[in-house]
Amino acid sequence: MKRVLLIILLHLSLFFIVFAYQVQASEWTIDKHGTLTYARVSGEVTHGDNLNFWIRAEDDCAKVYNTFTFYTYEKPGDIKQLLHKNIPIKLNGEDLTARVQDISPFLMGYRVHLSLGSYPIKEYIYFLNEFYEEFQKYEIEIVDGINFTAAKYFDIRNNSWKLDKLVPSVLEANKLCKQLSQEKL
Repeated sequence: MKRVLLIILLHLSLFFIVFAYQVQASEWTIDKHGTLTYARVSGEVTHGDNLNFWIRAEDDCAKVYNTFTFYTYEKPGDIKQLLHKNIPIKLNGEDLTARVQDISPFLMGYRVHLSLGSYPIKEYIYFLNEFYEEFQKYEIEIVDGINFTAAKYFDIRNNSWKLDKLVPSVLEANKLCKQLSQEKL
């Protein structure tokens, strides 16, 4: 009887640990860095890949910069040639491009920082929220394109993010940005 109870207790403990990790994985980080504020959520496939919403005080906190990172273990000698180039992606299956903003060594590979552009903050986050609610996913895949083979640069070419708390998280980062702007006056 004690063995059965111990086995049940161990299984329940494992369940709660996995559940707590999943809840933590979809948590948003809202913070500031100099005159920037941001809302960030970690990826579902590669936890270290972030989806970021940057807000700058220099823009009167009116625009949001939508960026994301992809970690790659691949080490092609010419990865730096991607810097400031647009590479093909699919966002929920739709063809787009993302601009490579930065490439930096990270752990045993590289972290590639990509941008989807900047947009008026409220219109964009409400649009993105409706988009997410319609599809129930936000998934980016780096794909092959003209003179670009994704597998040459990225070992894991897709990630997804949960945007359940997108609107309140970005609005909180926007509020923090406005506080920074007021402090500078």
